[in-house]
Amino acid sequence: MNNQCLCGKKIPFLQCCEPYLKGTAIASSPEELMRSRYSAYALGGYGEYLLKTWFPPMSSGMTAAELSKRTQQWLSLEILGSGSKGPDGWVEFKSIYQVKGVNSVMHERSIFSLIDGRWLYLGGEVSYNR
Repeated sequence: MNNQCLCGKKIPFLQCCEPYLKGTAIASSPEELMRSRYSAYALGGYGEYLLKTWFPPMSSGMTAAELSKRTQQWLSLEILGSGSKGPDGWVEFKSIYQVKGVNSVMHERSIFSLIDGRWLYLGGEVSYNR
């Protein structure tokens, strides 16, 4: 896939999120991790990556098979802000997705933590506009 990356950056997927999804690169910021996780959800089939980048106690009970399913079509991602201070990071974003032809907006302020040199997703405050 040499098209523009699904995460919204105006660079090819091969140079943007693919290295993270393939495990050949590690996200250096919460925003990079969040963008790559968005691409994983949008593409489907990357449940292992999603689990690997999720703080284990917070992903308890989830399976790679469950996370690999595409239950909606992700249409766009807009980063509203991001940052980090020491081992704590955050990303606020809105994404548009579609289920059965109906578009909805997901707004999340995600929280990340730098653990053993890797950013991990902890969770976030999520709201939906259907």
